[in-house]
Amino acid sequence: MVLKMTEDSPMMTVEVAYALPNGQVLLEIAVSQGTTAMDAIRQSGVLDKFPEIDLATSKVGIFSQVLGAKGLASADTYELKALDRVEIYRPLLLDPKEIRRRRAEQAKSKQKV
Repeated sequence: MVLKMTEDSPMMTVEVAYALPNGQVLLEIAVSQGTTAMDAIRQSGVLDKFPEIDLATSKVGIFSQVLGAKGLASADTYELKALDRVEIYRPLLLDPKEIRRRRAEQAKSKQKV
């Protein structure tokens, strides 16, 4: 369902995305003007489908830009624009530096064999 925003329509289409290890969920919803990123997450139903999402600790962004960082408004105050994609980020399992360190160690051990 795609809703197009017109001058006399206060509704707009946005997407809520949540990535899983085996794929991503992308929900398209219609929201009213003035809806915040956090409101859209709640309205999308993604929290019902994935109860493991903890909004108190999960980062939220718009098109890979983390809200509440680099001068952007927080997810509670950022007002969505038509066609925005709200992204819920899962916490990292390992620090990227630690992953690189482990790969380097494995590469060294393979060279010694």
